[in-house]
Amino acid sequence: MSAMPVHALNAVPSPRPLPSFRGRIGCDARSGHYAVPRRYRLHLSLSCPGALRIAVVHSLLGLTDVCPVTLLPAVPDGPDGEHSALRPLYEASAHRYPGAALAPVLSDDWSGRIVSTHAPDIMRDLARRFGADRPTLYPEGAEAEIEGVARLCEQGMDGAAQRAGRADADDLERRDALDSLLRTLRSLDARLAGQRYVLGDELTVADVELWVALVRLDTVHRWHLDAAAVHRVADHPHLWAYARRLAAHPAFGPHLDLDGIARRHHAHCRGLEAAGAAVQILDWASHVPDQGVSTDGQESHVLDWR
Repeated sequence: MSAMPVHALNAVPSPRPLPSFRGRIGCDARSGHYAVPRRYRLHLSLSCPGALRIAVVHSLLGLTDVCPVTLLPAVPDGPDGEHSALRPLYEASAHRYPGAALAPVLSDDWSGRIVSTHAPDIMRDLARRFGADRPTLYPEGAEAEIEGVARLCEQGMDGAAQRAGRADADDLERRDALDSLLRTLRSLDARLAGQRYVLGDELTVADVELWVALVRLDTVHRWHLDAAAVHRVADHPHLWAYARRLAAHPAFGPHLDLDGIARRHHAHCRGLEAAGAAVQILDWASHVPDQGVSTDGQESHVLDWR
């Protein structure tokens, strides 16, 4: 079976809402935000998929001493998913900001304002502006493929799994969504049967995207699937072996807050629990290395794993 091209969904618009702030870290002073070590700070809740992706990229690049991280609670303490600790930043960045103060956030400690709340841009800027002599997570010429994997994860996995578990959908809608999810998983499983990482022999941001999507599939979406569907999802040996292998990587697994993911999901989910909730695909905790994220108050001290 041939693998689906990873750029197959590039032309499909993303359903994600536009970010509130989308500034960029530039390469010189004219950009307004230029790259200076310890000028910027990340505010992350590791139960959030966007924040988990950023945390993995941050660790892969070994940026502990370059860009500090403030950890936020797993379950937001305000309305509409707001973190009350972020409200002053949002108010300082936009007068009478009307929306919720959401994570993740990249802030500028010099101005006390938000640079970006857009996870893909934050990851790119960390890699491109502070990534010299560090792992090449965005290889030259691979941008379209990386975007394709991100879309595939967002729509073919995350979106399809959500639709397959919707309590208000009819049987046909749920079955079609499950078929879409399984097609995506088969494609990725076939790809990983012949290579170590999604794009070949080197780890890239595409692997961060896929790994976080697999975490969500097992820790969030399976709660709303029936047991037979979860067994079919689990029947992709190369894909889940890959997920286990990355969970054991010191830049991936130690960021997993399994309890926090569960609490966040159950605090906000209104869907019905199905039989698949009892069919865990991976024992994630057993594959996570002992070393990892330690915290002192809210400040994270992620080990430098370069």
